[in-house]
Order: sequence, then C-alpha cells, then structure tokens
Amino acid sequence: MPNGPQTFDYEPVVNTRRRPQAAPVSEAGVDVSPRARKRAEARPTASMPLLLRAERWGTRRAHAVSFAGLLVFTLVLYFRPQDYLPWLATAHIALLPAVFTLLAFLPSQLAAEGTLTARPREVSLVLLLVASAMLSVPLAISPQTALEAFWDACLKNALTFIMFVNIVRTERRLRVMLYVALAVTALLCVMAINDYRLGNLGAEGYRVAGKSTAAMFENTNDLGIHLVTMLPIALALLLGGRGLVRRALFGVCAGLAVVTLVLTFSRGAFLGLLASGALLAWKLGRRNRLLVFGAMGAVAVLFMALAPGEYWLRLASIFDPSLDRFGSSQARAGLLEHSLVAAIANPVFGLGINNFPLTSTRSQVSHNAYMQVASELGFAGAVVYTMFIVAPLKRLALIERETFAARRASKFYYLSVGLQASLVGYMVSSFFVSVAFYLYIYYLVGYAVCLRRLYVVAAAEGRAEHAPGARAALGPGY
Repeated sequence: MPNGPQTFDYEPVVNTRRRPQAAPVSEAGVDVSPRARKRAEARPTASMPLLLRAERWGTRRAHAVSFAGLLVFTLVLYFRPQDYLPWLATAHIALLPAVFTLLAFLPSQLAAEGTLTARPREVSLVLLLVASAMLSVPLAISPQTALEAFWDACLKNALTFIMFVNIVRTERRLRVMLYVALAVTALLCVMAINDYRLGNLGAEGYRVAGKSTAAMFENTNDLGIHLVTMLPIALALLLGGRGLVRRALFGVCAGLAVVTLVLTFSRGAFLGLLASGALLAWKLGRRNRLLVFGAMGAVAVLFMALAPGEYWLRLASIFDPSLDRFGSSQARAGLLEHSLVAAIANPVFGLGINNFPLTSTRSQVSHNAYMQVASELGFAGAVVYTMFIVAPLKRLALIERETFAARRASKFYYLSVGLQASLVGYMVSSFFVSVAFYLYIYYLVGYAVCLRRLYVVAAAEGRAEHAPGARAALGPGY
C-alpha cells in the first residue's frame, strides 16, 4: 500500500448535522475520557484469567454471627447429639440454630451487599430445583406427602446452600467447615470399624451399618457415598497442607475412609471410588503419569490383598447378578425400570416429590438419584439437578489450570482437584442410591463455590502466591 496521500474519484458526503464534541485522546490516539476509562475498567481484558472474567464477588467481611449459627447447625446435623442423649430426640435441636442463622443472615447480607444473595450459577440452579419441586406438589399422587417433603427435603436444603455460599467467604471459615466434615467422617469410620471388630454387622449380616440415626448416614450405602466424597478432600488437604502433624491427621482420615468403604461392601461406593481415584491420578500426575498410575496399581494390589473375600464376591455381582445372595441387584434393576416408566408417563411435573415410593413394591425408593428426580419432578427437574452437580466442575478446572505453575505454594490447586474428584465420585455413586435431597451435594457444591469465591477475591487483591500473575492480568482498574 502506498505511503503517500490517497486520492478518491468521488466527493465525500458532508454531514451537516451538529456533531458531538470529540472525546479527548492521548498522544497515542487512545480515548482517555472519564467515560472511556470507566468502560475500560468494567470490560474484561483478553489476558485476564478466564474465571475472573466470568465472576465478580463482594469482598466485604461480614456474617461473623451468621457463621457461628451455621457452624452450630452443621455440628448438630453431623454429630447428632440426640443419638447419645435420647431426651433431645423430641426437642428439634437442629431447628434452633437454623432459625438463628437465618435471622442473623438476612440483615447482615443486606448490609454487606444490598441483596439477599450472590448469584453464581449454582444459586440460580438450586432456585430452579426448588421451583420444580414446588410445581410438583399440587399434581402429586399425595399432595400432603409432597408438601412435607418439599419443606423437609428441598426448601431447607436450598436455604442452607444459599446461606452457606454467602456466609463462608474467608479461607478460615471454609477450612473450619471442611475440618468439621472430616471430623465426623473419622468418627463414623472409627465406630464402623469397631462394629466390624465386634461382629455387629447390621446390614445383611456381613456389612457394617451407619451408626447415626440421621438419614444421611443410617444406611450403609449412604455412608459409603459420604466416604467417597470426603476421601478426595482429605487427600487434597494432605498434599497441600502445612505441618507434619496436620498432614498426618489428614492421612489417617483418608486411611480410615478407605477401610470403612470396604466394610460397607457398597458396590456403588466402589465404582465412585474408582472414578474419583482415576481423576485424581490423571490430574495430579500431569507431569509424571506413569509414576502416579504405577503407585495406584501398587495401592490396588495391596487393597485386593487386604479386602475380605466376601467383598470381591459382592463386586463380582455387578457383572453377574446371580452372585448376589440377597437379590438386591435384580431388585434395583426392576426399580430403575419402574422409575424410568414413571418419568416417561409424567414427564413435566413428575409424580410429586417423595411420591415414587407410593407406586413401588414395599414403598421402595428408586435407588438412583437421577431417576429419583426425573420420576418425582419431571425431566426438567432432572436436568436442573444434573446441571447443579456439573456446574462447579468447569470453574474448578480453571482454578486448577491457573494455579498449576505455582501449585507448591498455592492454597487452591490441590483443593480444586480434590473437589473435582469428590463431585465425580458423587455423580457415579449417586447412580445407585436415592440421595438427591440429602445435604451431601449441597454442602459439596457449597465448598466448590466458596473456594471459587476465595480464589477470585485473592486474584482481585493481587495476592500472587494465590493466583499467580493476577495483578498484571487484572490491571489497575479492577
């Protein structure tokens, strides 16, 4: 192209209307007006980390009182003091901290951010799930049963999740919540191992049963899925922890979880363990996958050598149902088929939340969380439920990639990988148990959202040890 002046074979059209005054520009020809600067500050740049371009979180410290209430509620939920003090069984002691937390949360949240809740995608999805459950109530087989379940098994969980993601806004709070979950995991494991040692095998005569009367842990398979979700978190805290004693405690908790998983004889938990273990090996062994998978093979050999023979016979029944002494494989296949037929026959609103047992033999549940939601809330509800589980995975993977270079110093890398493995383990294991309306997944997704919030805030503040290069990527206008 010539460098000299260009000529044209037509005359330019002159606009006679008044033109606005030109915006001031710098010597380089860049618009430096206040409005342009404001637009530039709000516009994400191409070099900004993907996660930071996707979300902004409030950074005000708040909810100190609300967190105390949430912590007490979680302790009561997990440790169930009414199991050890029978006179508390009729006191509804979990209701008091729940109401206290809600009453403390509302004014604190409005004062801190001027809105009832932050709106990450997971909050929108849980609200859609509540809407699906509410719409299923009027057309349910038993509206009264559906209404009770809507309050006890859906709305309460959603409120707990929303308060969780808004209240747990500091690293210390998140770690406290994780430590509480691991503490109850260790306690359940010790009690289950002791029951096995004493021969107290309450499930089918050879499996340990959950010790707590809470619905989350009383069933052997439900206990198994809890252990599957906690094991990767314990390993992540072990790998990313500081201090020999603390890391040893996490290692002991992980070892107890593995042993207890075997003693539950849960096939669904075993498959979830395989899925989460494979993901951990793939993610953490990025630089030396041969070594990591070799170590996994050695652990698998040791696992096979120490596991009871009955355990392998039960796992073999996954492929050969005739090996199942109690016929549970055939029964679950029939329930899965029945729930699929029920979902197809009621595709929009479903049978009504918690109404599937009214249509099954001996009031059995579907033993599949996805079909549980599909048959009771309709296919739209099942899609929302699945999206709620999957939604955190993409952004956890972004945190993993953005902190990989500084993983030794980062407080986010290992936990982001561990939470991904926990979610994958839950997705696989919940295919064999009806736990869609238990608090497992609400707390698990809550951990993921809170970790994401901490990462975004750390990057916004330019703490390079947490989010390398964040200050340069964000620029001075963030």
